[in-house]
Amino acid sequence: MTEQAPSEKPHAQARAIDEINPDGVPRKVLFVAGAGRSGTSTLAGIVSRLGMHVPLPEVPPDDSNPRGFSEPQWVVDVHDEWLAEALVQVSDSRPSAWFDTGRICSREPARIRVSEWLEPHFDVHPELVVKDPRLSWFLGLWRVAAIRTGATPVFATMLRPPAEVVGSKQKYYANKLGSAHLAASWVNMLLHTERATRPTEGAGSRVFVRYEDLLTDWVKTTMALGHALDLQTIVHTRSDQIREVHRFIDPNLRRVNQTLADLGLPTRLHELTAETWEQLTRLADPDQGADSAEIHETFDQLRAAYTDLYEEAEAISRSTEVHARLQGKRQLLAELEDDTHGRRFADMVPHEVRAAIPPSVRRGVRKALGRERADGQ
Repeated sequence: MTEQAPSEKPHAQARAIDEINPDGVPRKVLFVAGAGRSGTSTLAGIVSRLGMHVPLPEVPPDDSNPRGFSEPQWVVDVHDEWLAEALVQVSDSRPSAWFDTGRICSREPARIRVSEWLEPHFDVHPELVVKDPRLSWFLGLWRVAAIRTGATPVFATMLRPPAEVVGSKQKYYANKLGSAHLAASWVNMLLHTERATRPTEGAGSRVFVRYEDLLTDWVKTTMALGHALDLQTIVHTRSDQIREVHRFIDPNLRRVNQTLADLGLPTRLHELTAETWEQLTRLADPDQGADSAEIHETFDQLRAAYTDLYEEAEAISRSTEVHARLQGKRQLLAELEDDTHGRRFADMVPHEVRAAIPPSVRRGVRKALGRERADGQ
């Protein structure tokens, strides 16, 4: 893992505190959350070009995102480490996965580690931006760590139609898990991100940003975000920085256009995905005062409904899988017992296959072969 050295050079776009506000700007961390391929890199790229600081070093661009990710390499590395430990995928559709990562979020050493990493970056700029598609799994930890440094955590969740997210992942990540899995993982991710970013006393506020709004009128959308989250860097940005963002934004970034109907999802998953999207888009309309206890209850009900759906599907698939495995083992045993050449079990079956066969089955095969050899075969 690449550790951040306190002596690293400041980000070229970071500005001195007195350029923004001669009285000093309070510490703040903007956490950009959301599913991968939903526009998180675009938003983080905009606010960094307007002066907010992405801690260095950044993840380098690649073919899937040639304009860059605007995410700290250290954050990606530590999230990969924790996800591997928890046995959780970046796009995991299991509701239980949140309990697995939650155990890591509650660890005191992990909280200390993150707060110690954050601290020196405030010497570069008082307002930081932290973005990573893995971030939602550990938002509780980051919230606590930011508060410990004396910073206010604020949250921006990117919203892109789930069918477009699924299509983009299939196009750029060569995902082979299928539309149903990707749609389910989107529902799982967004419903828990909504829960994790709900404002608590003294813990900052949140906004939800439609990807389409960002591409259509990034100035209006980003300025509204800056005022809603009280980000002084955005509110007091300069004209030259605005011109830089105009060069950065490409209206053609939205290259995948499809609908839920195109995915062919199971009926209940289709309905849950559509309802989740509808409710999330309400949160992107702050003028309607949508972020209320009423809609929070609606999201709680949607999370419970998704958990029920997943557990039902898991129970059915588990029984089918167990049956298939038993049939496969019986077939293998029958084929091995039919072998009439008297070879040893170890010679007949590759090591990786033998390792997957339970000891009781291997013993049965050996006994069968022993009987055949005793009979003169």
